Amino acid sequence: MSKILLQGDFRELWNKNWRENLFAPVDISSIILFRIAFGGIMLWEVTRYFKYNWIYRYWVEPAFNFSYGPFNFQPLPEQWMYLLWYALGTLAVFIAIGFLYRISTVLFFLGFTYTFLLEQGRYLNHFYLVVLISFILIFIPANRYFSIDALLWKNKKSPLIESWCLWLVRFLIGVPYFFGAVAKINPDWLQGYPLKLWLSGDTDFPIIGQFFTEYWMILFMSYSGLLLDLLVVPALLFKRTRLPAYSIITLFHLMNAEMFSIGIFPWFMMLATTIYFNPDWPRRLFNKLSSKPTQLGSQDLATFNQLKNPKWHRFTTICLSSFVALQVFLPLRHWLIPGNVHWTEEGHRYSWHMKLRSKSGATQFFVRNNANGELISINLEGYIEPWQINDMDGKPYMIWNFAQFLKEEYKLMGADVGVFVEAHASLNGRQYQRIIDRNVDLTTVSLPLFTYADWIIPLEVELEQQR
Repeated sequence: MSKILLQGDFRELWNKNWRENLFAPVDISSIILFRIAFGGIMLWEVTRYFKYNWIYRYWVEPAFNFSYGPFNFQPLPEQWMYLLWYALGTLAVFIAIGFLYRISTVLFFLGFTYTFLLEQGRYLNHFYLVVLISFILIFIPANRYFSIDALLWKNKKSPLIESWCLWLVRFLIGVPYFFGAVAKINPDWLQGYPLKLWLSGDTDFPIIGQFFTEYWMILFMSYSGLLLDLLVVPALLFKRTRLPAYSIITLFHLMNAEMFSIGIFPWFMMLATTIYFNPDWPRRLFNKLSSKPTQLGSQDLATFNQLKNPKWHRFTTICLSSFVALQVFLPLRHWLIPGNVHWTEEGHRYSWHMKLRSKSGATQFFVRNNANGELISINLEGYIEPWQINDMDGKPYMIWNFAQFLKEEYKLMGADVGVFVEAHASLNGRQYQRIIDRNVDLTTVSLPLFTYADWIIPLEVELEQQR
């Protein structure tokens, strides 16, 4: 019989029997709490979309959406977009209570990922995290216990789960912390930018806000944020440092929720980070509060062994390794591309570069008729919404996307045109600089994935040259 890994500790997994321990049983309690927290937070997020009329703002009102290639999805008709978000809210409830869990997780992943891919201007790291979490939950049987499914299908009920499920969730929650720290190791952050720009307007923050105009405080906040993100996951992995690390990271998230408008992210991370505690801690807490405590027994271990399927272990290991490798590669891929990633934007997305830049810009599009050389200045507000313009400015990949759209629009009118831009941007308070070569027809160049786009002008303005 398998030995139950009661601690779920890092050293307990990575010993000489790590392959065996990857499929050994652990208490499912913390996974259940994670399932409930994810479903509850997602329901809250859905209600925010209805409360603030974001469905209409983002997908009904715009005449054009900056969808992600190669998918190039388009929004559904208005009534169907609203129905989709009602469905996402219902699926979030189903996930939380563990009802039709497999179907619910698949549909939620597909539905939420579809909305995510509709508009590049809405990219947020925590939306990307939701996509990843909803994906891995498809494969984690978090409905085995304390769920409607466990009541309906008692032969699938078990208070134990394979250890890899716990460690996959821990890995994914640790990724934003660790790579968020790696992203902070850049010259601007180490000199206090963009925090210096943001905190100067937040001096009413309780207790420490009075010091936000002092450079020593800016540097303290910058370096402490870097070190916290870098060290919190290692500290959470070991029992001695786990509680202090969790207390500090909780305070960090509360400060972020107060200082920045970042929606559900800090609240979800505070709940999700509890996944690093011993996997049985919710059960032990329940036992202290309940008159009918529950304990794991030999029958539970026997049921777990019946549900195991060793034939899939090799395949599961390969899939886990591939997923982990991809999540490590994506945040580091910008190192393969020359230039400042916060300026060129190449390799910026999916890399956990959270609150690391203050960027503004101005972009003017020109369409040149290839038949007669006529040059036309484009009124952007005739095509896209002000919030889309604001997000597009300073982002070469979005400017390139819109240039392709203009090309197709004029093609429908029977005109063969080239698209040029006069685009300037400012990074972290620098003086404005041209970001795209104005002599390049953007409809004749590509948007490379892992190589440098030579039509993007490198950052030449020094940080000291503040506007």
